[in-house]
Amino acid sequence: MFEDEARFGRLSDPRRAWAPPGVRPRVAARIVREYGYAYAAVSPHDGVLDSLVLPEVNAELMSLFLAEVARRHPREFIFMVLDGAGWHRAGDLVIPERMRLYPLPARSPELNPTEHVWDELREKWLANRLFDCQDAVDGQVQKGWAALENNRARVASLAGFTWIKNIPLQPQ
Repeated sequence: MFEDEARFGRLSDPRRAWAPPGVRPRVAARIVREYGYAYAAVSPHDGVLDSLVLPEVNAELMSLFLAEVARRHPREFIFMVLDGAGWHRAGDLVIPERMRLYPLPARSPELNPTEHVWDELREKWLANRLFDCQDAVDGQVQKGWAALENNRARVASLAGFTWIKNIPLQPQ
């Protein structure tokens, strides 16, 4: 699996939008610097996605996320590839027994297929929307994650390994 974290907040994210010919779409904007974070782990070959929305990034919450991923896959050994964030290497990070962490090379986010899942979440679930509070943003992120977690074929196509055949992409 590949793991990453991303920040989501109330700072608006204007994107292109469809509109009939001759009509210029209006998109409201807001500058509020309030954020929450999402942790995600994706298995590119079969589209399995595990995620949690948490208030910050640190070793304690990373340990919580790793424990949740291990809980969701009780009979599997998990080889988790991740970037070099400080909390990934912290001395107080608790790594589940059936899991090994492996770092990506420095400054190489393009090697992490989770980045494509972030793009999908931002484009389909957050773009061109204003939120009254951070809880509303977190709720929308959770809805997006729930939809993606239940669509393994979509996650596999985003992660870029759709050439593998004969793997069931529906939850069993």
